[in-house]
This record gives sequence, structure tokens and C-alpha cells, in this order.
Amino acid sequence: MSLVWRVVILGGQPTSMLGTKLILEEQAYLNVIGMASGITEGILMVKEMQPDLILLDYLWSKGRLEGLLGQIKFQSPGSHVVIISDEEVLLRSQTLLNLGANGMLSQQASPSQLLLLIEGLREGYAFVPLECLNNGTWPVATPRNTHDIFQLSETEVLIMERVVRGITYDKIAREIELSRRSIDNYLQRIYVKLGVSTRAQAIEKFAVYSSPNYPIYI
Repeated sequence: MSLVWRVVILGGQPTSMLGTKLILEEQAYLNVIGMASGITEGILMVKEMQPDLILLDYLWSKGRLEGLLGQIKFQSPGSHVVIISDEEVLLRSQTLLNLGANGMLSQQASPSQLLLLIEGLREGYAFVPLECLNNGTWPVATPRNTHDIFQLSETEVLIMERVVRGITYDKIAREIELSRRSIDNYLQRIYVKLGVSTRAQAIEKFAVYSSPNYPIYI
């Protein structure tokens, strides 16, 4: 583990980001190396800097939290991602953790709660608010084989893994050497097997069968 963690803050409010930066940098083991209020700027910053920790305000995602989380983890797989959220997003915590988030924290959390969460990550543990338990979103799904559960083919699993990461359909087609029409046809079959009708529903249902990366304490 690095002695000093390099931190990137992704949020919509410059004043709020500056306040968080000041709180973090009071700790000798945290160094904020970048802040971004724009999505394109933020994704590029994460890709270039490969930070140890990313604090992501859910409002920054403009309603595309799951897809953008996938993009962030694709661009910087080794980064720990903590989502600062409201009550509604906390109800989706299981899905977000399975997509690669490493912690969830309420917007009303105190500085000491934020630092406690980060210290836990540095020791290899993820912490989530008790609200998640109280609202019935636990336990986290145990690791299962998506192929066996939904009878997806290897190609279908390959496509969904990339969809979850936020990769465009055209890029997926080029990567696995299929036409864009073939990708669309595969997606229609995937939706039927998953029992969903939209891309967002497919991402959520596929993601909950991924294996969590950390022991979780609540």
C-alpha cells in the first residue's frame, strides 16, 4: 500500500470540492492531485493520473452513475471509488458495489466518517452506511456464474462486460470483430435472457452477479 494516496475528486460544485480537498489534505497520507466538475474532463483526468482514490459525487454523473462508474473502473482499474450520494442512490448500493464502487457515503456524513471510510479502504475493507441494511438491500449477492444463471453465451457475456464498463456499441463491434447490427441482435437476445427491456436494467441485473472485491462491514 502506498504511504500517501493520490486522490481525485469528481463533483459538480467547486466550493464543495475545495472544502473536501482541505479536509483530506489535513491528513498526511492523502494528497488531492485533481478536481473536475465536467464529465469529459473527469474521465480524462482519471485515465491520465491513475489515482489511488476517487471521490465521486452522484450529481456529477447527471443520471448516468452506473455507466460512468463502469467507464471510470475501465480507465483506472486500480482506483478505489467512493460514491457520495443521497438516500435514493444508497438504495442501489449493492449494484454500485458490484459495478466496482468500493464505498458509499451519505452527503450528510461528517468529515470523520469520510476519513474512517478511507482508512478502512487503506486496510482492505469496504464500509457502507447502516441505511443500506435497514432498507433491505443486503446481503450482497454471493459470487455466481452469470453464464449458468442466465444461459448467456461466451460472446454475450463478453458484450455485457463491455456494456457495463460504458464502452460504446460501435467500439465493442470493432473490438470483437462483429458488425454493429450483430451487436444489436446480440443485445436483444441478452435482454430476453435477462428478462429486461432496457440497457440500464440489463446493466443492473448483470452487475449484481459479479464478485465483490472487498469484505464489507456495516
